[in-house]
Amino acid sequence: MRPVTTLELLATPAEVSGVRRALRSYGIDVQLCASELVTNVIRHVGEGVPVTVRVWREEGGRVRLAVTDPDPRALPVLVGAVGAEEESGRGLALLDALAVRWGVEQEAGRKTVWCEVFVEAGASGTPERPGRRRRSAGALGHSSARS
Repeated sequence: MRPVTTLELLATPAEVSGVRRALRSYGIDVQLCASELVTNVIRHVGEGVPVTVRVWREEGGRVRLAVTDPDPRALPVLVGAVGAEEESGRGLALLDALAVRWGVEQEAGRKTVWCEVFVEAGASGTPERPGRRRRSAGALGHSSARS
């Protein structure tokens, strides 16, 4: 199956927000996973390396996201526990929490980190997943009523 969306870019902090905007129609979980994966490329492979972001709609309300970079040796590592004072190290834990499954495909001269996320068909807001309850604005500490 061909990707529905393909983005080719250089991995820079400015491009991360562009990736989020480009993937808005897939929902916040896909945007967050894409942000984390592109940010990992910047941090662990290097700023300015070429990256390809691809998105497919799968059966059963899933979206598959894949981020490919040119370094097959810089593999993602899920860190068990990160201290409250640490500024980084939570990206793959976030991806692991949001994704149904994720993994890495290594090839000569590149690797692809991919994940699958449940989304509602045509949803652009927070998607529902089996076993996941949507929080109300009040539960997040925000008031939905105007003063």
